[in-house]
Amino acid sequence: MSRLGLGAQLSEDLKQAMRDKDKVKLSVLRMVKAAVRNAEIDGRRDLSDDEVIGVLRKEVKQRRETIATLEGSGREDLIAEAEAEILVLSAYLPAALSEAELIAIVREVAEQVGAVSKADMGKLMPAVMKRVGAAAEGRTVNRIVQSVLQ
Repeated sequence: MSRLGLGAQLSEDLKQAMRDKDKVKLSVLRMVKAAVRNAEIDGRRDLSDDEVIGVLRKEVKQRRETIATLEGSGREDLIAEAEAEILVLSAYLPAALSEAELIAIVREVAEQVGAVSKADMGKLMPAVMKRVGAAAEGRTVNRIVQSVLQ
């Protein structure tokens, strides 16, 4: 990606998808732009790049849920379509931290904030999420924090 903000990058890529006649990418980017715009209207302000990433993660999650729902239904065409959409969306998400990197970060932050038991989870989770930002999903961090605090 370039130096543009994520919202501007989505707009530029949308235009390019129109020029390239890439139907899947065009469709996905239109849906994402609409979701971002709806979030901006709800919040009555422009979204930051981190907030746009949150919208992208939500879109990916919806498609994963669709795939899970469709498995075993014989609708391989819809599953393939959802997987193609996830690939397009994933290109805009930051590289995810590996499990080993997350464990190291959780242990380091736990030591900094003095978290030693599950009772300390309330002070550890926000500190870890602030540190990892958009590079990890909250449920993944939650699972790792719980395992480290055992």
